[in-house]
Formats: sequence, C-alpha cells, structure tokens
Amino acid sequence: MAAELHPCSGKLIGLSNSNRTAQRNQPVQEFNHGLVLSREPLKDRDVFTVRIDKKVNSWSGSIEIGVTSLDPAGLDFPSSATGLKGGSWIVSGCSVLRDGRSVLEEYGRDLDQLSEGDRVGIQRSTHGELHLWVNGQDCGAAASGLPTGLWAVVDLYGKCTQVTVVSCEPPSLAERDTERETVEEREQEDEEEEVVVCGVREGEFGGLTSAVNLAATNGTLEEVPVLPPTHNRPDKFPNNLEPETGKKIKTSTPVSVAPLTECKSPSFSPSPIVLTEHQLFDVLNNAIVSLYRSEDNGGGDLGGGGIGRDSGTGSRGDRGSSSGGGSVNGNSSDSGGGTGNTGSVNSPAGGGGARLGAVTGGMLTNDALLFHEKCGTLIKLSNNNKTAERRRPLDEFNNGVVMTNRPLRHNEMFEIRIDKLVDKWSGSIEIGVTTHNPNNLDYPATMTNLRSGTIMMSGCGILTNGKGTRREYCEFSLDELQEGDHIGLMHKASGALHFYINGIDQGVAAAQTPAVVYAVVDLYGMAVKVTIVHNHNHSDRLRRNNAIMRALSPDVGRPRPAHSLTPDPDTPDRLLFHSNCGQKAAIISEGRTALRPHATDDFNHGVVLSGRPLHSNEVFQVRIDKMVDKWAGSIEIGVTTHNPAYLQLPSTMTNLRSGTWMMTGNGVMHNGTTILDEYGHNLDRLKAGDTVGVVRKEDGSLHFFVNGVAQGPAAWNVPPSVYAVVDLYGQAAQATIMDDVDLPPLPEDSSEGPTVMSPSSPCSVAGGNSANDLRFHQLHGTNAVITNGGRTALRQNCRSEFNDAIVISNRCLRDGELFEIVIQKMVDRWSGSIEAGVTAIRPEELEFPNTMTDIDYDTWMLSGTAIMQDGNTMRNNYGCDLDTLTTGSRIGMMRSATGDLHYYINGVDQGVACTGLPPEVYAVIDLYGQCVQVSITSSSGPQDNSLCTSNITERSFPIHSPVAGVAHRLHSKHGKNVVLLGEGCQAVRVGGYAHGIVFSAKELKTDELFEVKIDEVDDQWSGSLHMGLTTLAPPELPSCPMSGLSPSLTQLRSKVTWLLAGSEVRRNGLLQRQNYGASLDRLTVGNRVGVKRCSDDTMHVLIDGEDMGPAATAVAKNVYAVLDLYGRVTAVSIVSSSVLEDAGSVKAPSLSSDSCSEGEEDRTPVEGDEPALVPNTVMAFLENHGKNIQLSHENLTAARVSSYNQGLLVTAQPLPRQQLFQFQIDRLNASWTSSLSLGVIGHSPDRLNFPSTACCLKRSVWLLQRDSVFHNSLKICENYGPNLDTCPEGTVLGLLVDGNSCLHLYVNGMDQGVAAQDIPTPCYPLIDLYGQCEQVTIVTNNVATVGGEGIKARCQGDMEKADMVDGIKESVCWMPHPEVNPNKTCEYQALCSRFKDLLTLPDGYFNEDAKYNLCYCESCHKLRGDESYYKRGEPPRDYALPFGWCRFALRIKPHCDVSNSFKQWHIAYHGTSVGALRRTLDHAQLLSGTSSIFSVSPVKTEGSNGYSEPEENSSNSLPDRDREVPRVQLSPTMRYSGLEMFAPKVQFRDPRSHCCHQAQVGFQVCVRPGSYKVGPQTLGAIEPLDPRFSNTEIEWITKDQGGTLLYGLLIRVE
Repeated sequence: MAAELHPCSGKLIGLSNSNRTAQRNQPVQEFNHGLVLSREPLKDRDVFTVRIDKKVNSWSGSIEIGVTSLDPAGLDFPSSATGLKGGSWIVSGCSVLRDGRSVLEEYGRDLDQLSEGDRVGIQRSTHGELHLWVNGQDCGAAASGLPTGLWAVVDLYGKCTQVTVVSCEPPSLAERDTERETVEEREQEDEEEEVVVCGVREGEFGGLTSAVNLAATNGTLEEVPVLPPTHNRPDKFPNNLEPETGKKIKTSTPVSVAPLTECKSPSFSPSPIVLTEHQLFDVLNNAIVSLYRSEDNGGGDLGGGGIGRDSGTGSRGDRGSSSGGGSVNGNSSDSGGGTGNTGSVNSPAGGGGARLGAVTGGMLTNDALLFHEKCGTLIKLSNNNKTAERRRPLDEFNNGVVMTNRPLRHNEMFEIRIDKLVDKWSGSIEIGVTTHNPNNLDYPATMTNLRSGTIMMSGCGILTNGKGTRREYCEFSLDELQEGDHIGLMHKASGALHFYINGIDQGVAAAQTPAVVYAVVDLYGMAVKVTIVHNHNHSDRLRRNNAIMRALSPDVGRPRPAHSLTPDPDTPDRLLFHSNCGQKAAIISEGRTALRPHATDDFNHGVVLSGRPLHSNEVFQVRIDKMVDKWAGSIEIGVTTHNPAYLQLPSTMTNLRSGTWMMTGNGVMHNGTTILDEYGHNLDRLKAGDTVGVVRKEDGSLHFFVNGVAQGPAAWNVPPSVYAVVDLYGQAAQATIMDDVDLPPLPEDSSEGPTVMSPSSPCSVAGGNSANDLRFHQLHGTNAVITNGGRTALRQNCRSEFNDAIVISNRCLRDGELFEIVIQKMVDRWSGSIEAGVTAIRPEELEFPNTMTDIDYDTWMLSGTAIMQDGNTMRNNYGCDLDTLTTGSRIGMMRSATGDLHYYINGVDQGVACTGLPPEVYAVIDLYGQCVQVSITSSSGPQDNSLCTSNITERSFPIHSPVAGVAHRLHSKHGKNVVLLGEGCQAVRVGGYAHGIVFSAKELKTDELFEVKIDEVDDQWSGSLHMGLTTLAPPELPSCPMSGLSPSLTQLRSKVTWLLAGSEVRRNGLLQRQNYGASLDRLTVGNRVGVKRCSDDTMHVLIDGEDMGPAATAVAKNVYAVLDLYGRVTAVSIVSSSVLEDAGSVKAPSLSSDSCSEGEEDRTPVEGDEPALVPNTVMAFLENHGKNIQLSHENLTAARVSSYNQGLLVTAQPLPRQQLFQFQIDRLNASWTSSLSLGVIGHSPDRLNFPSTACCLKRSVWLLQRDSVFHNSLKICENYGPNLDTCPEGTVLGLLVDGNSCLHLYVNGMDQGVAAQDIPTPCYPLIDLYGQCEQVTIVTNNVATVGGEGIKARCQGDMEKADMVDGIKESVCWMPHPEVNPNKTCEYQALCSRFKDLLTLPDGYFNEDAKYNLCYCESCHKLRGDESYYKRGEPPRDYALPFGWCRFALRIKPHCDVSNSFKQWHIAYHGTSVGALRRTLDHAQLLSGTSSIFSVSPVKTEGSNGYSEPEENSSNSLPDRDREVPRVQLSPTMRYSGLEMFAPKVQFRDPRSHCCHQAQVGFQVCVRPGSYKVGPQTLGAIEPLDPRFSNTEIEWITKDQGGTLLYGLLIRVE
C-alpha cells in the first residue's frame, strides 16, 4: 500500500509533501484535534511507520498510534485518538486502549518519551496481533484478535506537532529474524512456566502428604483410578480429570489422593485416601499456607521430584526439569535431576534442595539475592548478608548504601522489610537500581549523589542520576512507611522498572532501564535496619496454588460452603478468624479472639479476616475487648473479596485497592477511596465493651452496626462470598467475635436507599413520587465510576486522567427542582475544574465525549465563569467561578417554570444563567481537571420556585452600589484630554491616548464603592483604563487642567497612589503584585469596573460586580478614586452612588466604648454609631470535642487536660449574624510554644471527627492562627490582627459574622476588621486549645467584659486624666483589668527594657506604674486594636502612634499642669541620640542647647557605657539669621523624627541572648498649641514620609522653652 495519509483528517491538521507530512496548526494554543489515518487499510505484516519531525514543550502527552476499522472517508473525527470507538486499538504512552478503554497498562516503550527524529510504526500480524515498532524494534504483541481491513491511526497529540510517513512495508529480514526469535523466546518462557506449574502439581505434592494423611484418618478408602505415569501432560488443565478408562470424575464424586512421596515407580499403587472436593481444598489450602509460613521462619524445603516431559512439538527438543526433590524436613542432600524422553516420564532420581520460593525460573538456592559484602561505611551486615543495619543511627544519617550481590534477573522480585526506624531525622529509606558493579563502586554518602546509571525512589518521587524525573510517582511515600512495611522492585523483561509497597504494584517508574542492573538500598535518615524477604513471590504462589486446585477441584474459585475436615451436621458453621493475619496480630481462643500483643509499640499491621465467606444476611459482629490511649484512630471493619489464605495482608486494610469495603471513623471507603464522608457513629470514639458489626444483604447492599444499632446502607452491589475484615488499628488492641448475635431487623430501604435507583437500575424518565430519587445514571464517561447507590461519582486514575468523566442524572429535572452536588475530593495536578449544566439529550442517546463542552447541540454548561451553549461561549463573567471552588463546596442547578437556568453555590442563587431551556433536561456534571469526586446532596429536590423578574435581573447582573444615595460625580479637575458630560457623571477622552486622568468628586468613605461602566473603546490604541485610589486631593491641583497632572496614572507620583494597570498592582508606579484578578486590558463596552477602600485598609477592585480580592494593603484613609482613560477606553459613565449620611447604621457593630475616649475630638477615624444588637443566642460548647478536652460550668468552660493538642471544640449553637461570640483566655502554660487558634466551620459539627489540630480541617473552615487567616488549611491573608500567640491570660477574643457574611475578629472588644468573606450560613465558632492555651470560658451577658456597663461607668468618671493617652484609656480598653490579669510581657518590650537598663538612667525619671509602659510592636498594637492616627489638643491636631517603638512612661513634674497638658496640648515626637538623653531628662523638657540632632549647634558627646556613637547631625540648611536663635524641631510622626539622621543608631549586646542589636531613642512630648510653627521637611525627601502628613507640614519648630513636656522615652531595637 502507498505510504500516504488520507486527505480526511482532524480539524487542526494540515497535509503537505504529497500527503506524507502532517502538522497540527496552532500547536501552542491547541493540544488535540490532530488525528490522521492511512490512505488505505493496512496489509498484514506491513509496518506503517512515521517519523516525529517536531515537538513542543507546552503540553503533556505526545504522539499516539494505532489502528481502527472506521473508514476515514465517512469518519466524524474526534478530538483525540482515544475517542475512537467501533473497533479501534490505540497505543498511548505505555498503555494500550481498545475503544477508549485501557486493556493493557504497561506495554513497550513510553511514546511520551520519544524525541524528534524517532520513528514509530504500527503493524497487524498474520495472526491478527497488533505490534508496535519503535526505531525498528518490535515491542511485541499489544493486542490480539484484530479483524482485517484496519487503517493506521496517528494522533498528533500534546507535544507532537508534525510527523512524516517514511514507509509502509513488511519488516526487513533482520527485523523478521528478531521478531521470530522474540516470539520463540516468549513461547519458550511460557513453556518454562508450564513446566514449573507441572512440577508443583506433580512433584511438590510430597510436601503435602502429611497434611493429606492427617485428613485421611477420618476418610474412607476406595479404589479410584489415578493418572498413569505414561499419560502425557495436557497443555491445559481439564475441568475434570479423565483416567485412562476414559471416564470423567464427576464433581460430586469424591477425589482420592495417593501418598505421592511413595510413588517410587509406576507399578506402585497404594490405596488412595478419599476426600470430598471441599475437604481436599481445605487440606491443600492449609498445607500450603503452613509451608509458606515455615519457609518464612526458615523452615525446611518443600520436597518434590523433578519430572521430565516431552515438549509436545518436537521442534525444540527434549527438556528435563532441574527441580530437585526431597523430604518435607529438607534433610535430603542429594541433588535431583530428570531427563526427558518422548512418551514417557522418569521417576525422580533423588531428593533435591530447591525451595518452593525459588522454583520459578529454576534459580538455585546458592544464587539467592543477598547484600554485597562491600557496602557503605556505616553498614553492618548479618543474617547471612540478608540483613543490613546502619550503625550509630542517632549520630549519623547517611553512609548507609547497600547493594545486591548480583544483578537482578528479568521479572525477579527484590523485596525488603523495614525492621527498624528512628524518629530523629527527616527523610527515610530510598530504593532503586544501578548499573554500577558494587565491586568497583566507590560508595557515595547517599545514592542520590551518584550522577550516572542510577534510578532511585525517594519519598513518593523518582530520581534518575540524582535529578527528579517524576515528582508524584505514587500515592505512597517511603518517608511515611513504618516498621514491618515491605518495599520491593522488579526489573521486567520489557525494561520497565516497577516498585511495590506492601505487595501493591505502584506502576511503571521508568520505561526503559538497562539490561544489567543491581538493586540498591539507601538506609538514609530514619531508616536503620532492613532485611531481604525471599517469600515475596506472591503471584507465582497463587498461580501454583490455583493450578493445583484446578487439577483436583473443578469448582475452585466458585462460591462454596465452608467444610471442616470432619464435618459434623450437629456443629454449627461458626465464624472464626482465619489463622493468616497481620504481622503484628495474633489469633487466640480457638479463633474467636484477635489481638495486637504489642499494641503500645505498633499501631498497624493488625488486619484479621474471617475464616470463611459470609452468608447473605449473616451478621459478623465483634466486641472491642481492649483499647490503648497512645494512638489516634481505632478499629475498622468491613468486607473483602480476597481469600485470607492467599492474601498478603497490608499494614492497614484501607491500603488495599481492590475488592474491599471498610468503615473507618465515620466514613466508608471502597478500594481505598472514600465514598461516604459522614456515615454512622464514629468508630474512633468507641470504648472497650462496644460492639461493631457488618452484614451483606441478599440484594448486595452492605450495612454496618454499632452497639447493635443499624447505621444504614453503606454500599451497594457488593458481590457474594465476601470475607469479613477487622483492622485492629490505632487504639483498638483486641476484639472477640460475638456468637448468637441478636440484632433488630434491618429497616426496609426507603427512597434514600438503592432500591429506588441503584447503579444497575434502568433510567426512570418520568420519575417516581419520591422527592429524593435523583441519582447519577448508569451510563457515564469512560473514566467515571458510580458508587454509593448512584449518589457518588468519581474519576478513576485522577492523577493520570483529567477528562472522560461525564456523569448525568438518572431522569429529567422537574420545574423548580434543584439538583445539587457537593465536591468531596480534588487534586492539584491539573488546571480547570468541575463543569456543570444541563442537556436535552437522553443518556441512552448520548455518546459521551471527552468533555461536555464538546457537544454541539442541546447542551448548556457553566465552565469557570463562562456560560456555554452547544460548545460556544454565550456569556462571560457569570456570578460565580467554578474553577475557584474547593472541597466541600456545593453546586446546584435548577430549571425554573419559565425555562430559565439558575445555578446555586453553597445554597445561594447566582441568578439567571440562560433562558429558553426546553421542558425536559438532564443535569450534567463533568468531573474535569482538579475535581475528582462529587456526591448528590440531600438538598436535591423540589425548591421554592417563586423567582420574580426583578430578583432575576438583579441576580443576573448585580450592581453593587452600597446603599441608595446620591450618584457619584467626577471632580472638575482632570486631565487635559478629558471632557465631562452629564453633570460630571460621564467622562470622554477627546484626543490622543493619554492625559485622561479623572478623580471622584469627594473622598471615599470606608467600604464605599466607586464604579464606572465602559461606554466606548477605540481599538487603534493598545492598553486600557487604569483604576485605583490616591491621596492626591483634586482641590489642591492648579485650576488650569493643562498642567499639574501626569499624562498617565502610572506616572502620578506627587502623592501616594495605588492603582491596577492590566493585571498589575502598582504603588506610585512601582510594581507591587502581578497576576491580580482579571486583566483590565480585556474589558470592553458594557463591562463595569469599581474600586473601594475596605475597613481593613485594603484596596479592592471589582469587575462586573465580582470582587477580585485585596489588591493593596495599608491604604490611607483619606483617599479619592482615580481613573485613567488610557489607550483603548475613551468614555466611561458612573453607575455607583455615594453613601448616605446615615449609612453608618448598616456597619458591623463595634463593641468598643467611645466613652473611653477623651471626647468627640479624640475618637478614632472610624465613623458611624454602634447599631443595636439583636437579642443574643445563648452559646455553649458542644459535647462532641477533641479527646483531651474536658467541659465544665454548664459547658461554658473548656480545658485541655493533657498533651498539647487534641483540643478542638465548637459551639453547640450556630452563630447568628450580627451576634458577637466572646470567650476569655483563662489559663496559659508556658511549657509549650504557640497558642490557640479560632474561627468558624461551615457545617454541622455533631458528627465531626476531630483531628489533632484545627489546621487539619480542610472542609468549609475559616481559621485565625497567629496573625494569618486560613481557609481549608490554605493561607489567604497575612498580617491580620494581633499575633494570637502573644495574647496573655484574661484576653477576651470574639468572633462576629456581619450582615455581608464577613468574619470579624474582636480583641478585648476592638474590631480587627474583616478577616474573611462569604461565610456560609449556618456557621459554628471553632476554638483549638493548642500549645500554651489550656482553658477558656465563654463570656455571657452576666459576666463583666470589656465594654460592659461597669467598665463604661468607670471610663466616664472614675479614671484620672493621667490614665488617658492616645485617645483611649489604656488600662481598660487596651488590656484586661490589671487586678484580674497581669499582662504577659512582650519579648520585644523586654528587649527594649534591657537596653534601657544598660543606659543606667535613674529610676526617678520614670513612672513607677509599669502599666503605662506601652509596646507598639506589631503584635501588641494589633492586640489592643490601636488605630494608626488619633487627634489631640485644642484645636485638635492629628498625630501618629509610634508603631515599632516601645514607650517607657516618664514621671511628670509636680509643677506641671497635668490636666491642661493632656487635654489641651498636642502630641509630637523628638528624635535624639543616646548621649543626649541624660541632659534632656535632667531639665524635664527639650532645650534648645540640648545635645540633640535637632539642636542647631552640634555638640560632640562621648557615648556612655562604651557605646560607639556617631557624631550628631544638625540641620545646616537654615538661614544665618535663624542660627542666632536656637530652636527645637518636632514632628507629629516618628516616621520622620525616627529617621537615622535625627535618631542615630547605636550597637549593643543583649545581656540575656548575647546577640548584637542596634537601637534608637526619642521622646514622646506634649506641645503647647501656638508655641510652634508648622513647616516643610528639611531632608530633601521626594517620597511622602507619612501618608497622613504632607511633606510640607511634617516638621514643627518651637523656640518656646516651656512649650514642651516630656511624656515618654521611646526605644526602637533592630
């Protein structure tokens, strides 16, 4: 056939070079739609070969190749080759797929690893086999049974962008010879395997004789024909053995077994022992297990004679077996041998020494895998070089490399057991292969240091030559394995390297490894000791066991009743534990009791199974006899299809990935995956004496019992003949099977159960009468799995597959019916996430695509924020973004009676998404990208459909004007190219592309939104509008708009300006943040943009009503909105309104008392009066809490009674909106580090399984920890509020959710601002008594709290004037009452205090009452709730608090008028040097002649105490006439007075820590009004020094010696 491509191809394919070259267009933007097929069907043995010409690195995945029976002339090309159906075989990566479903996971070369220039071909052999050829090498048969008339398929997918057909002809002679040799070798290997099986069947029965004879004592002897020695061995075992007479043994006929060890010659004919088939099954089963166990314990070899046989074909000659025979005790020393003769079988010549574990492959015992004598410097070998141990494990963590004594054979398992770990280091064992010969290797400290010939598994990743090649190879991490766990590896004949964890294959780690490799183990970090395990070949054992069972019992593997060796009809068929149990478990009391003897040393490896399968409706129940308090977690119970006789038991049963259903905690897991999150009673809370049970009903449903109470259906479609499983995990140490279980009958399944709609039930289009019969349909995408009776859907292989997981509802949605699902599991491997919508296509008629947006008819989907109809985007920026949803989020869809589609996020209607839907639509969920598992919620069903038009319009296009009011206006001062229209409501740029800056007419109030809509754009320009906030007041601009303004907003730097340009946030033109929200450059006509300053001093930008989150922090309070009509945007109009004067009534309540201030002029800048609070709901702690919590005082007080964690508690009542929940810290323990955390949880805590700490909660949780905010364990905000770790005893903390669903933290009654948004209803306060915090008490109405009536009265009249500074009364509003709670010393304050002591200043200068000493470090000032600026004096004048400094209160001289000084004088700051402190304090005021940097005449001072102090600076820029009159300079902010020019730094050594620090000093002073002049800064600074004070007003100058009064010494330490 011609080596050409068919002209019909994928929609992005371009053909050239006479249809021999194909390239994918737009390779960087698109990764699929690159299918091409051969021009003609393939001829047998022709290899259709293409060369990879080009690849790109933008995508994952690469070329895919295969064959299809579909004619390309009439083919509707799918997006990728895996979408081909109707007889298609595709090789993708290293997997083989048939019609899109995987049929072979590990095959040949990994196509994703091929490079440019590599050649890949596909062939159908004459026997109907599919072969892959890579660079001229045949990779073997990938599939068989292929029909004729197949076209070659090539998919230019992912990285592969261009290929060229190079040939289409049979392989060359050399290649055919290679192919023939490969086929013969494979047949030879298959024959060798059959020889091994035959050897076990015929030669190894001698090892079972003792067990068989034991059973024969109760049997009857009967002459039954046996196979004569001359009978040729069949190629396959027959279903029924046929003796020479030609009669078949029926299944009901007892089978006889002769003592095979006595078969010395064919003439020997002993009397056989007669057993039933089931008795024989049990005999052989138990004998095999006993022999394996004896082998594990170093027992004798399994005897058996070597048997030769004819090959049956004559083409390969005669062969003999090398397997030896011997006695059960293994005492025979003669080597066995055999010869093959045509038509006859020789008897064994002697005993052999081959052990059962070494039969496969014919390997001799003297060639066993051991550790090489040459090893790492710290390694000690023992146990005949099978055990390696790292010496000095507590002192050294590396130099522990060991290698095998010989290379690995193909398909040979190398397995080790971890014997010992230490808990000192990070990291643990590493294992892999290397090409280096241990005799010649200079062993490195760790194997990952080797840069050649090495592949290692480290953690959960793969490192090749020391560099990471696969970050997440498997879900298990070697660093998390425990003592007793097994790790293995296998080098397969195909060159693939596989790792095994506890017998479970983790898949291909490396596709191509060299032929000769040694196994290597690195005892690194925690790993100290390992032992080679020789009985790992579990799969070979199973094959040999099954061969024996097939030969002797035709019903093996089928469900059967259990029979004892001596059946007694009067004896009940009791359920007992099987003798094969976990490594750390033991069975006692005749099989009725299982225990972990060393439960305080190990927490796992306690799996036990029942001795027989459960009957239908048979209850298996155990009683917990013994518990230990050391571990977390407890007993787990369930069922499995695995026979305990053959199962290699894992460390915990949830690690088993097939045929297993387990109840763990209060969830249910199927094959290691959670299918029910909240089910039944929490098993982790059971005590000794409690009982748990499980039953499989006749309908296949699985039910669990706790203390005799049925917990409801947990799973459906569980197969028959399952074994009961108990995992003695964690706290559970011993359990006993309960006989004569008397349980109440199981309730009949209601509509919630699977009888209404199980996965196998037909679709009910009309639906039933039940409101909750919505399920997922049994038809679904290729990678989707439906479980939990149709309520749960998940995507299998979620880390290797991201699509093909569409699920659909089982019936049409009724009008007004909500179909809601909850996201249960996500992975962070992919981009994109869940997509949801509806379709009018019936499930039976839907050919499920890769993604639902590929459907081009009758389908409406929400993807991200885009509404898509029939695959085309019809609307962007819908009210929600599905890509931002997290685990626990709920998504709902509803078709209204008018045909409108509504989406609901966490129960909140997002408005109309689209209209005109047909009457009968099905709900569709696409488990795409990050979304892995969802479940239908109980909220699904009919809803109130009273949706009025006005609500629909508002929801669909939300206009977020804060409240009704006067429309915003633009200021008359603006850029020179701007014209204002419509009374200042519209701005138009009339020329150029710049000079379009406009301002809001007034300053924005807190949380006031300024929003505009784009009216016109001009596409001849690039760029777009800029928007932000500025401290530049438009009234201060020149009257002429032609000057004073920069051409663009990014160049506006005369005042502090925060702006968003594109997706970049800038401050005064400097880049602060990239990739913030949606880019403004993409906006067009009709889009809306808004900006606001929030109460937490952050700037938020809103696009089409959607808040993009905080763009900038520390934004000044007095700001204007600013807009730049730049580039494309030429006209905007205002769509927002200003806040009314009485709008303060809608603000969240603040419990701080304004009466604690010094009058109206001293109030903080926060405006608005406190609203009336709603009647409080009485709050108390819930009985369900962490295990170390003890409640008292009617559940108002909670104490942690042991350890440092397990202290989680929540309230029993949800937190109402606008209600403040407060609690007081009662007791701290300084023995621990860190302290409490608090927050809210968005779901009911009644059945919550509490983890050890709150940060482990990852579902609908908002947590305040230290000074950060976390959502579902992810940090969403830093530097919020005070550091909770520094809160002293007596601190009152509170939580409040305001009317806008925003969470607030209160500290001692002070609101710290918004911590998080979109808090769901209901929510429950959550507290974690962690570390230092040991006890808290809820503050009720009858408990005196900060801000209570008693305190208010004291604030108003009982406090002295000297108690008040900075606008509030320190001892009341800033900290708990000193008599009740002495303040906990701040570490920074203590450091500053130690520096003050080094100054040796007399104590008489300082106030004796330490409560007036205030620390202004970040934690302390946030803990008090300080504002940044306050007002003081008559007339009032602003001053800034000295954040970052520590104040030590000075003693006020008796002659001073304290009342006037504190009430009427202003506050200012004075920076000085250490050498000038004493003279200043001696005079009790700032003197013009003082040696200070503010003095005009510089005075050189020798530093005291050995300080190395720089010479003081002076201001030399003053005119000469001013030099004659000395003056003192002050400032209302320490950001100016604290500059190093004014307050020089000195170095000192901390006497406690002996660390060196730098310190500065200054004074806080009271200044008499009228005694100073306000002037500009004299440093020549260009940037604003303080956002509140202009550089032209930041310096105060006084010549009045009595005009200043020292109030506090300020110290700052770096």
